[in-house]
Amino acid sequence: MEWPHSLDVPALLAGGWRPHPFHTFILKIHSRCDLACDHCYVYRSADQSWTDQPPSMSPGTVAQTARRIAEHAAAHRLSAVNLVLHGGEPLLAGPELIALCVRSVREAVGPGVAVHALVQTNGLRLDEAYLRLFGELDLRVGISLDGDEAGHDRHRRRAGGRGSHAEVVEAVRLLARPGHRRLFAGLLCTVDPRNDPVATYEALLREAPPSLDFLLPHGNWSAPPPGRDPGSPAVPYGDWLVTVFDRWYGEQPRRVPVRLFEEIMNLLLGGSSSTESAGLAPIRVAVIETDGAIEQGDSLKSAYHGAARTGLHVATDPLDAALRLPAVVARQLGAEALGAECRACRLHRVCGAGLYAHRYRPGTGFANPSVYCPDLLRLITHIRSVLRRDIAALRAGTS
Repeated sequence: MEWPHSLDVPALLAGGWRPHPFHTFILKIHSRCDLACDHCYVYRSADQSWTDQPPSMSPGTVAQTARRIAEHAAAHRLSAVNLVLHGGEPLLAGPELIALCVRSVREAVGPGVAVHALVQTNGLRLDEAYLRLFGELDLRVGISLDGDEAGHDRHRRRAGGRGSHAEVVEAVRLLARPGHRRLFAGLLCTVDPRNDPVATYEALLREAPPSLDFLLPHGNWSAPPPGRDPGSPAVPYGDWLVTVFDRWYGEQPRRVPVRLFEEIMNLLLGGSSSTESAGLAPIRVAVIETDGAIEQGDSLKSAYHGAARTGLHVATDPLDAALRLPAVVARQLGAEALGAECRACRLHRVCGAGLYAHRYRPGTGFANPSVYCPDLLRLITHIRSVLRRDIAALRAGTS
């Protein structure tokens, strides 16, 4: 059996291991999109289950989901949860459904549990009316923007082929205005090595985001990402990220936070991670599809059809039931869940074998290094060398 389906969860529990409760709940409130991005892991990947999903989450499913989140928070005495409204494109769900989701969860968990709410959008439908509502809901907004016009419109186009950059930038600038800026969570940029790294970074900086993150396009050993030849020593993604890192690092101490870089730096300095793209922290995220199905993170849809499924549903199953599934347990085991090659690597605590979806290989499942292993090694070792240089300089200056 492919890893992790062979994992013996009863034996782990008998040996004293205990699961970590979910603290982040991603609600897929709308399963369709108004863009036709060619790098989308929902519509252009191995898993095409979106075609079977209802377009929008029903009010009944919202109520069931809110009860399950409240049940989970109470059972594990959580003082706070993260609620992420996602899609497809979540703004297609409309303001009434968005407000219902946020208010239903807050009402269900009660005043003793803080609900940190965020909507991740392509920005095309963001307007003043939505932002007034989001201000009332204290709902923060993340927007996907891939840099300058040429870089962004390379992938993020409408079905007819028209680019979306101008509309997205208009939405970002509306969000960044003083009256709305407190709602601005940050920008997400998907890396394409064909785009100039410095030009991409500087285009993002021009929008004055409170934070940035760079995402690697989804791929694996059987379906490698563009430009990533698993048998080649070339590191196009690593080189691209190193160039951006050097440009970003030179801006201290006034640089905008970049999550990927800061997570790696923190891990190299002995800290822990808060993202699944690096490190070995347990993954504590549950996804609820528009039909109420409980799933794992939907980046797994890039591996194979059904990879994210759990067989559970908010109408019939508590969220705790997912915590004992081998596929979920494997993502909470840290180094024990890594393949032998990764465990033997001195950087495995920092790299964490990369994003889980990027490890998939038919036959061995997810017990592999990331398909981006050479690129991650290039980035991590570069950051490590920079930190060592600067720490040595600081010590020399104080001796």
